[in-house]
Amino acid sequence: MHPATRSDMFLRSSPGRLLCGRKRSQAHFSARSWYQMLLKQRGLGKPAADDFSRVSILGPAKSLDREELIKLLEASVVHADGTLVAINKPPGLPVTGKPGELTLLSLLPDLSWKLDHTEDLQVIKAAGKESSGLVLLSGCQSTVQHLRDFYIKCQRTGRPAATYYAVTTRIPAASEGEVCTGLKLKQVEDFVLVVPMASPSRQSFQRKEVKRTLTCFRVLDSHDGCALLQLQPLTAFTGQLLVHLTLILSPALGDHLYSSRVGTVLGEPFLLPAETTLPRVQVLGESLLRKLHLQQQQVHRLPLHLHLHQLLLPGARSSSDKVLTAPLPAFFSRTLSLLGLALPQDQSKQ
Repeated sequence: MHPATRSDMFLRSSPGRLLCGRKRSQAHFSARSWYQMLLKQRGLGKPAADDFSRVSILGPAKSLDREELIKLLEASVVHADGTLVAINKPPGLPVTGKPGELTLLSLLPDLSWKLDHTEDLQVIKAAGKESSGLVLLSGCQSTVQHLRDFYIKCQRTGRPAATYYAVTTRIPAASEGEVCTGLKLKQVEDFVLVVPMASPSRQSFQRKEVKRTLTCFRVLDSHDGCALLQLQPLTAFTGQLLVHLTLILSPALGDHLYSSRVGTVLGEPFLLPAETTLPRVQVLGESLLRKLHLQQQQVHRLPLHLHLHQLLLPGARSSSDKVLTAPLPAFFSRTLSLLGLALPQDQSKQ
């Protein structure tokens, strides 16, 4: 599938019937946190079945310190073959940042030592700060360059290399489709925000002020106003997936940056002006709060439910490309259970 050539914003969708999720029983909800479960189940990437119902979907009440983060990353390794390492990054950990901040890059020297890598690991591809999911690392420069070239080629040929899962607070009107729009970064008061452009000029693209972006989406399951979506970006831009989800009026659960752009009148969603709508803690309806066993005062600790689940890896031939998978985080799986959502059977075992 190739990116569209039109410079205006549009939504292409194909008709289809939304899937209906099966209602799950809701076990007793406790304060045992998903990140504590991961540390206890070191290296497994998911909690044991008998402990699953006790996982809290909230993030830590206070930031984890350096030692805790290194232990968490060490426990999150999902692939290691000598030259390539993949971890299942927790949400909220930025890849880069200002000097002195705790970031993935600042932790890599210690993580390299913990994983017995003589060369410092470098980031090849990674889930965004607030997202969870795959991060590819390598200390071999030829491996780093080979994979970076592979992902550039995938983008140029319109081949989706990354697959995300997202839980949304609304069900998209179409069961599948594409979101294509120009995006740009803009200073709005104290925030630098990603803003969609309805009719960008050709000159704005040439000056690289605006970038054409394209995301394919598919509803995997839906139930009682919420949905589980598969997202495959065919371009790369900061905040692309979150902004595209707002454009189909289905913000990601835990999106405290852009979800405020979707308002409601008499139960019907509509878009607020992106350039004047400031970020705020996501406001959830009473029904959704009850299902999640939360109060609105706790929602600021709700992590973003956007997970980089799969990445293509190049094989010896293009026909033998491999797929690397990061299991859903414990909090994400717990949320699916609480909302009565489920992955398709052929994907639930990955």
